[in-house]
Amino acid sequence: MSFAYLFKYIMVGDSGVGKSCLLLQFTDKRFQPFHDLTVGAEFGTRTITIHNKPIKLQIWDTAGQEKFRSITKCYYRGSVGALLVYDITRRVTFDNLGSWLEDVQSSYPNMNIMLAFIKTTATIYRKIQDGVLDIRNESTRGIQVGYGEVKSSVGRGGACCTSA
Repeated sequence: MSFAYLFKYIMVGDSGVGKSCLLLQFTDKRFQPFHDLTVGAEFGTRTITIHNKPIKLQIWDTAGQEKFRSITKCYYRGSVGALLVYDITRRVTFDNLGSWLEDVQSSYPNMNIMLAFIKTTATIYRKIQDGVLDIRNESTRGIQVGYGEVKSSVGRGGACCTSA
């Protein structure tokens, strides 16, 4: 399927808050109440439509265990969106979001950070259209121009190299 852009996202939060289950639900529309702990990172993709443009989301589910934290930070690089995830039944996971937010913001100051995928995608797309994000700039590696949807004057042109 062709797409106008590909946006790289990361999902962060404490271990066991449901990041992997949320990713599976969002990308495959499947519910899995339990999932093995993520080691390092996993990813999934989904294409959504924003302002009549197909935008492919590459979503990286990072490990929430403290012992993997330094490893998972490398997955933050190039991301333009972050989803902070916490467990509403465990207050400490909400309290720890400040630390996760700090990590994410230090990796890319212009990253869009929210608690939902579709709103952040619309915000990123609007910033591209308004010229706030220059997709030719190296700091926006988390955005790739897709196949045939965007005029060459808008961005890098050509196809992306990421497979789904």
